[in-house]
Amino acid sequence: MTSIAWIGLGNMGSRMSAHLVTAGHEVRGFDVVDALRRSAAEHGIVPVASVAEAVEGAEVVILSLPKGEHCRDVLAGPHGVFEHAAPGTLILDTSTVDLDTSRWSHGEAGSRGFRFVDSPVSGGIQGAEAGTLTFMLGGEENDVARAREVVMPMAGNVLAVGGPTHGIAAKLVNNMMLGVSLLAVSEGSQLAAQLGLDPKAFFDVARVSSGDSWALRTWYPVPGVVPGAAVNSNFDASFSAMLCHKDVSLAVEGAEAAGVKVPAATLIRDQLQRLLDDGLGGKDCTLVVREASPDGTVAGWDGR
Repeated sequence: MTSIAWIGLGNMGSRMSAHLVTAGHEVRGFDVVDALRRSAAEHGIVPVASVAEAVEGAEVVILSLPKGEHCRDVLAGPHGVFEHAAPGTLILDTSTVDLDTSRWSHGEAGSRGFRFVDSPVSGGIQGAEAGTLTFMLGGEENDVARAREVVMPMAGNVLAVGGPTHGIAAKLVNNMMLGVSLLAVSEGSQLAAQLGLDPKAFFDVARVSSGDSWALRTWYPVPGVVPGAAVNSNFDASFSAMLCHKDVSLAVEGAEAAGVKVPAATLIRDQLQRLLDDGLGGKDCTLVVREASPDGTVAGWDGR
């Protein structure tokens, strides 16, 4: 049994941490939202009132937070991890953050005697619920090996992708590619409809041909074609437009810093931004299909 502190009990963290309890670990959890702490307790998490209380005596600290600034504050704030955890504690950050924050986290943790592995995940809420997430681990070899052991109860795949920041870099590039695939699926589905093709018949062609992609097979944005796709439930989010926009934006920032040209990623970022501007950031990212619609209406969406 490992003593684990879990910081951030939202949609992902609450589900992920429950698998660690099932695996026999002691998990103390903190979130700034009281209701999330109470809900986590129903799944065996020991709710605590502060980061300091969560990390006291913990062998491993795991972060699952919305943005880079939240991670920096939780780590280095006056009541944070660095102040209250024991030197040598292994810290895993499963959050999707910018590359600068990940570099800062590795550097600050190392200079203070902590071990740090950037540990972002792919698979969304469904993967967190099922314990089938893909973990991308970046850090020193020994730390990554220990991190692999810790995350296995939450994972379908655990991939060691390199040194510090390589985990988050892999996550951002992967999600940028997902965004570009989503752009293709959106445009293809609408063009097929306007040309009179039966949606299921065209989907069956694309699925076994050169138009295939994970986004097509999992999220095809036409009602009744792919079970579980958000279009079948008025685009209620499985991966929200707001989160997808965040990930693609971070990837575009990284590309700009590296001098890489990513016009397709920039285009899907801007389309997602229009959803946010229209108050639709909480809807599923596949609602960008409206950008390809001739009149802005989409089958399966009530316009709200």
